[in-house]
Amino acid sequence: MNSTIYTTPPSHPSSLFPNITLCKTIKHLKQVHAHMIKTAQIHDPLAAAEVLRFCALSNNRDIHYARKVFDQMHQPNCFSWNTIIRALAESNDDGKPLAALLLFFQMVCDASVDPNQFTFPSVLKACAQTSRLKEGMQVHGLVVKYGLDSDEFVVSNLVRMYVMCGVMKDAHLLFIRNLIEFEEGDEVVRNNKKKEEGNVVLWNVMVDGMPQRSVVSWNVMISGYAQNGLFKEAIEMFREMQMGDVCPNYVTLISVLPAISRFGALELGKWVHLYAEKNGIEIDDVLGSALVDMYSKCGSIEKALQVFERLPRKNAITWSTIIGGLAMHGRANDALDYFSRMERSGVTPSDVTYIGVLSACSHAGLVDEGRSFFSHMVKAVGFEPRIEHYGCMVDLLGRAGHLEEAEELILNMPIKPDDVIWKALLGACKIHGNIEMGRRVAKVLMDMVPHDSGSYVALSNMYASSGNWEAVADVRLMMKEMDIRKDPGCSWIELDGEIHEFLVDDDSHSRAKEIHSMLDEIANQLRLIGYRPDTSQVLLNLDEEEKESALQYHSEKIAVAFGLICTSPHTPLLIVKNLRICEDCHSSMKLISKIYKRKIVIRDRKRFHHFEHGSCSCKDYW
Repeated sequence: MNSTIYTTPPSHPSSLFPNITLCKTIKHLKQVHAHMIKTAQIHDPLAAAEVLRFCALSNNRDIHYARKVFDQMHQPNCFSWNTIIRALAESNDDGKPLAALLLFFQMVCDASVDPNQFTFPSVLKACAQTSRLKEGMQVHGLVVKYGLDSDEFVVSNLVRMYVMCGVMKDAHLLFIRNLIEFEEGDEVVRNNKKKEEGNVVLWNVMVDGMPQRSVVSWNVMISGYAQNGLFKEAIEMFREMQMGDVCPNYVTLISVLPAISRFGALELGKWVHLYAEKNGIEIDDVLGSALVDMYSKCGSIEKALQVFERLPRKNAITWSTIIGGLAMHGRANDALDYFSRMERSGVTPSDVTYIGVLSACSHAGLVDEGRSFFSHMVKAVGFEPRIEHYGCMVDLLGRAGHLEEAEELILNMPIKPDDVIWKALLGACKIHGNIEMGRRVAKVLMDMVPHDSGSYVALSNMYASSGNWEAVADVRLMMKEMDIRKDPGCSWIELDGEIHEFLVDDDSHSRAKEIHSMLDEIANQLRLIGYRPDTSQVLLNLDEEEKESALQYHSEKIAVAFGLICTSPHTPLLIVKNLRICEDCHSSMKLISKIYKRKIVIRDRKRFHHFEHGSCSCKDYW
């Protein structure tokens, strides 16, 4: 006869001390604590641990008091060590995470209590927050020593520590090793399950628990790659995750969307959006803002507006995101209208909102409006302008030709200008041909960021525009001596979910011959309607034929040619470029959109250009 013996689970420690459980404030807890000291109940390790847990981890926590409680413990158990270490590691106060590390090392040195699988996640979090890679690697060694290097939760935090410290190679190796071990372990469990069909409860616990824990590691890697600027790797990791049996969750989607936005991978972004809706993942203000940002940066501002309008709650972040998106697409009037709607809805604009508003003014040349918004932000709202606000104003004034006013603004800023602001002024000097100021600004940049190619290239281009080839040679010799290399032009296009990358004069693609044939066809079609390449944009001392050839193989033109041969007629093309589009490419794209009856959307370093029917959305102001 089969029989099952049921045992009553042990009571949770908190149930043994109702006086502590009923505490609502730290003041009340201190009274209970005093009574426990008076009655000697505090000498019970469980009682002391519960007092510590309340003041360290409850909503009414007082970490300073918790530390005093801990220091008075005669022989704290592992639970108490873990409690105080966790409290310090999770604190946002400067110095607390470091204190968590020091306390952990004290725990190891005392050797009275061994750390366990609940100790290391908090310690590793402290290493990550303080960017202490050396200490993190030492902790990794202890994880191995104590045999916890196969614990999914510990390993997830190890991966996160390496990610936060910027060591993506080690994070990836650890992640892959853990993934393989997890899959092998899963197979062992499956085999054991076949042998022991009766132990269904254990099987369900193991299988149900593993995928949820595993998704944490995937999320850490995806967000880690994105946060370290390795967007392509983040997308590849997301695709690998889809191929496995781990389902993306809310955190996954928020982690991968910035990478999708960076590459303008609209189809993948749409898949993420559809996945969220089909799987019941709430599109709240955070995920909603990420989707609005993705659609904006992937060229579909109309879809971004649809997502925004459907959001159940709109806060300053969601409003700022849509305003910034409209600004990026050159829809300044719409951006300002949404700013007015935001104010009417009762949501207070943040300083980030004003960055979007000022950016909108800059892209549309609304100088007076930009000055007015900046003044209102400072004098009426009371915001202290950030470096980004000054950057927008310099860009606004510089594009409009107010170079002296822009330079004066930089020189009178209450905060030290960074290289981005000086580059904005240098770019304006190039647009308006002010070589004297350009030389002065370039010198500032060369002193500030001596190994950044931007200032050297901009100065060289200004000299080349004026035909001063001797000065061009001097700048390029300086770059050669300092081993400074120009960032190559690079463009991306997404087709059928795959991102194709092209460099200037790129012939590495598997369909390079077809692409070059299409480029020749485009050049012939342009000539037939009387277009001649703007060779003034080729800032090299070459003859006219060589200059025309150089213009033909700019990366965005290669990407467009590839798009034309790979898509059906009338299909819109979306290109993302890492640099500002040149004037010849801009003029060419207007005509190509008309000749081939295509809408061509190009996102360059600054903004979007929507080419259609022979014109551009920027109205030739960029």
